[in-house]
Amino acid sequence: MAQNAPADRDSWISKFKKNPLGILSFTILLLATFLAIFAYVLAPDNAPNANSMHLSLATKPPGYQVMMCAIPNNEASQVGLWEAFLHGKPKQNTEIPITAYQWQNNTLRVELLVPDADGKQTQVIEAGHWLNTSELLTKSDFIKTRTFWLGTDKYGRDLLSRMLIGLRVSLSVGLIAVMISLIIGITLGAISGYYGGRTDQIIMWLINVTWSIPTLLLVIAITLALGKGFWQVFIAVGLTMWVEVARVVRGQVMSVKQRQYITAARALGFSNGRIIWRHILPNSLTPVIIISAANFASAILIESGLSFLGIGAQPPIPSWGSIIKDHYAYIVLGKPFLALVPGFAIMMLVMAFMLMGNALREVLDVNA
Repeated sequence: MAQNAPADRDSWISKFKKNPLGILSFTILLLATFLAIFAYVLAPDNAPNANSMHLSLATKPPGYQVMMCAIPNNEASQVGLWEAFLHGKPKQNTEIPITAYQWQNNTLRVELLVPDADGKQTQVIEAGHWLNTSELLTKSDFIKTRTFWLGTDKYGRDLLSRMLIGLRVSLSVGLIAVMISLIIGITLGAISGYYGGRTDQIIMWLINVTWSIPTLLLVIAITLALGKGFWQVFIAVGLTMWVEVARVVRGQVMSVKQRQYITAARALGFSNGRIIWRHILPNSLTPVIIISAANFASAILIESGLSFLGIGAQPPIPSWGSIIKDHYAYIVLGKPFLALVPGFAIMMLVMAFMLMGNALREVLDVNA
């Protein structure tokens, strides 16, 4: 059996390479995972939750450029590299959008960007004590040009940065929710299918009751019971996705436990736990892998729906669903990109997981 494993693996790889949609979905998911992991490294706004607001820059179009006056903030807290990688880095500068500036000796006079204001508003900044100090600041360090590649939201936050952090939220919810559903579903399905009888009836009753409740309604009920928040979404979504896994595992275990090598394992005196976890489940999980890809897509959709309803990840944590919620009215106000960008991202990510599930179904050939 061990000698055939490399050949089987090569066969799966060759089948997968012949599936162009599978290759496309794998590429999209690989890119999405890379962007999610290095979100704060790649985001133009690497502040925690990409929450730097500039109300004067609200709802600017993609590609908008503006001059920023960066004033050093001596009170900003310092964090380590790992903390900055995971949660972002507090801004070390106070950024002010400006339209023009002028140096007079060591004094900086700037014209503030104030939309729909009569006349000009100026601000004078005494920059002498920052120049030629231990930080080696020069005049050019105070004025920078900032480009908002996807534009800004209604609070003037960088939409690209919010999308990157929101991608991390979506993939995290999908991953942890699927893991919770697998742990519960595989455990209950294996016990139900192996022992049968009264145990099977009780577990099947629980499965049928849970199955009969609308998924979104059950998720909302669990979320309200646990409270609104980031981690509560993981648990709520995971607790509603185990049913299908349990039903599939139960059927697979009932089929596999009739085979001769399981009978031989019982004759050798192996415990039921060892037979289930070491002999039955490894030969029963192929359909579960396929279901997990579909559940991953469902978890992303459910999380986006909860955030759109306001009971998912809470502000200022960015979520694609909450971004749509904040900006769906702009579709008819001439700025549809604010809602279409996160909507298109959700569509692409869900489609990639569904295509990956279809590709795995063909490669693993469950029906064979």
